[in-house]
Amino acid sequence: MEKSVNAIMPGLTARVVVNVGDRVEKGQEVAVINCMKTEIPVNSEEAGVVKQVLVKEWDELQVGDPMVILEI
Repeated sequence: MEKSVNAIMPGLTARVVVNVGDRVEKGQEVAVINCMKTEIPVNSEEAGVVKQVLVKEWDELQVGDPMVILEI
């Protein structure tokens, strides 16, 4: 089963801290959003393995945009 990790606020992707194949735990940081010069961590709501990274640095995001796909 797949689960996406979505943007929690509008902004720019500051960085993605996971790669395809990485194992992530529930609550682990997977990316960071830059919003008005503030960095906001985006954490996984589920444990799983990173199947796909959908964003790269400086991609513009809206609330709910998928950033990372996990295989759970």
